[in-house]
Amino acid sequence: MLLDDGGRILHANRTARSTFGDTLGAVIRHPAVQSVLSSLTPETAVVTRVELDVPVRRIVQVTFRKWPDRFARSVDWEEGVLAVLEDCSETEVVDRMRADFVAYASHELRTPLASLMGFIETLQGPASDDPAAQQQFLAIMAAQAARMERLIERLLYLSRVQRLEHLRPHAVVAAQDLMDRLLEDSHILMRDSDARLVILPVEEELFFPADEDQIVQVLLNLVENALKYGGPGIEIRVGIVAEGARGVEIVVSDNGRGVDTQHVPRLTERFYRVEGRANAAQSGTGLGLAIVKHIVDRHGGRFRIESAPGKGMSCRIWLPRES
Repeated sequence: MLLDDGGRILHANRTARSTFGDTLGAVIRHPAVQSVLSSLTPETAVVTRVELDVPVRRIVQVTFRKWPDRFARSVDWEEGVLAVLEDCSETEVVDRMRADFVAYASHELRTPLASLMGFIETLQGPASDDPAAQQQFLAIMAAQAARMERLIERLLYLSRVQRLEHLRPHAVVAAQDLMDRLLEDSHILMRDSDARLVILPVEEELFFPADEDQIVQVLLNLVENALKYGGPGIEIRVGIVAEGARGVEIVVSDNGRGVDTQHVPRLTERFYRVEGRANAAQSGTGLGLAIVKHIVDRHGGRFRIESAPGKGMSCRIWLPRES
């Protein structure tokens, strides 16, 4: 980018605009950048690091240097500053994800792993000659191993989502295509359930920028969450509607048990589980809604949960219609 002495952007090349978009202004307005601009001399180049937290965390390294007078005269510009921006967000995220993965995996795998070790010791000892006990224990061990596998898969998926969180999707998807994929991909989830999935009609010409695979995963996570914790015989309704010309709203609601309002703000935290929901038919990983939140953040959207005991749960996602 080329800046004047006051920090006003005179020119930003195509790469800068496509990579940073509206974030360019936030970078230049950052106090660390303003401090550099106020003290920059022609003899030196200065490198500074800018951390932005809105709408998602982003790390930018900026190198500043006053451009030579001969260059300014050749293009008929006054004195100014050349700023070279490097997006370090992905490197930062990868390092943080590696540490988080080890911490979360070691914490959450401890319980099922201890259970497996206990059953193995029992099979090697007291139950070594008891076929009935062996079959019972092996079934429990298989369930614990499957739980660990689900946990690792969710952690890896969450890591992939976080790695791309600072990159807004630009591909355009049709709301009807999302509903068609949800109906197809949810077949296995619904096969052994007595719940009813209702896909509400959508506008034929409703399009918006999104990562189709990620939004389908959001819908699947919300449907799966309702199946696990809503109770028997519930109805799950999924709809996508236009919110004026600026956005779309995705709603996944059920008429199940619901949760106390005091828990709602924490439901998107990793591994947060509501006491009393442990009797659900299937034990979750505690990562489904955290994944939803990170995907919605990547799309520049908003995620809101409404629930109360006995009144079901409604998950509302607002996404912009412009990238």
